[in-house]
Amino acid sequence: TKKKHRRGGRTLDLFDYMRETKMESEAPLASRIRPRTLDEIVGQQHILAKDKLLYRAIKADKLSSVIFYGPPGTGKTTIAKVIAGTTSAAFTQINATVAGKKDMEEVVAEAKQRMGMYGKRTILFVDEIHRFNKGQQDYLLPFVEDGTLVLIGATTENPYFEVNGALLSRSKVFELKPLEKEDIKKLILRAVTDSERGMGAYDVCMDEEAADGDARSALNAVELGVLTTERSADGKIHFTIDVASECIQKRVIRYDKAGDNHYDTISAFIKSMRGSDPDAAVYYLARMLYAGESVTFIARRIMICASEDVGNADPQALQVAVAAAQAVERVGMPESQLILSQAAIYVACAPKSNAATNAIFSAMESVKNKKASVPPYLQDAHYG
Repeated sequence: TKKKHRRGGRTLDLFDYMRETKMESEAPLASRIRPRTLDEIVGQQHILAKDKLLYRAIKADKLSSVIFYGPPGTGKTTIAKVIAGTTSAAFTQINATVAGKKDMEEVVAEAKQRMGMYGKRTILFVDEIHRFNKGQQDYLLPFVEDGTLVLIGATTENPYFEVNGALLSRSKVFELKPLEKEDIKKLILRAVTDSERGMGAYDVCMDEEAADGDARSALNAVELGVLTTERSADGKIHFTIDVASECIQKRVIRYDKAGDNHYDTISAFIKSMRGSDPDAAVYYLARMLYAGESVTFIARRIMICASEDVGNADPQALQVAVAAAQAVERVGMPESQLILSQAAIYVACAPKSNAATNAIFSAMESVKNKKASVPPYLQDAHYG
């Protein structure tokens, strides 16, 4: 006979339990060191301070449907796991990238049975909820509305664009911010000193080094560095800035060419040129180039800005922008970054005038709304 165990609202047989226990012990450091309680969570104090709504709702086990929105490695899944460990409700998790309608039907059927027989709520955590299409999101709506399910959605994309308005209106959106450097350092220190779940047994000495706001990336780099660095003469593993740089390699910035960040960055680039801030323009240009944005796309935006925002205040701005667009197609990267930088700086520093823009827009509006013939004195005089 199979011995049964309970975990996270699910019933596991002995073999499942042993397999998951083994996976936990061999999981990556970022997963093993994941906080288990609210007080262990680092950062996100704008939503998780003790006087904040989310903290109070989780502590009181009175959570309503929520959507966590933020970059990778900021704690969306961590908060959901903490809720799973503290709530009296059943907790079920699905990933929107692989879940189909049948999976959701099973979750709903179990939730209805649980509510009817035991009066027990069901919390459904949907990771990457923006991957659900409209039909899948609509399917969940009535069950969220009548309380059969308490929905926790996690997304890296702007939920106001990617999640149905009806589902949003029944959920509270919490935006998670990239972790501060001090938060990352606190997590790393915990990871290398924790003997139970971390790497305390390796006797690691940490150097001061910079970290970005992705906790998972930082912890993965630490784990790789510790496991691949030989012990020094003093018997310790020294995790230096050189080791960290080698493990992290090129820092990956969040820049989905089909997502919100693409539009946010190009918007910031154009507004920087329009606002005559060459430093900001070059910074956002660098972000796009670093992420692999098309140089021809960037060049087109510089040409548009040269005409729309500089216009006849400095007609040469358009000439520079057009020359840059032609040059980058012939030169390619990495030299194109010099050409684009020159053009962006010129347009940013140029005087601004939108007279030509206003003129054509006004004329188009008149053509659209008013019927008028060409005055006789402007007509062609070569016919009778």
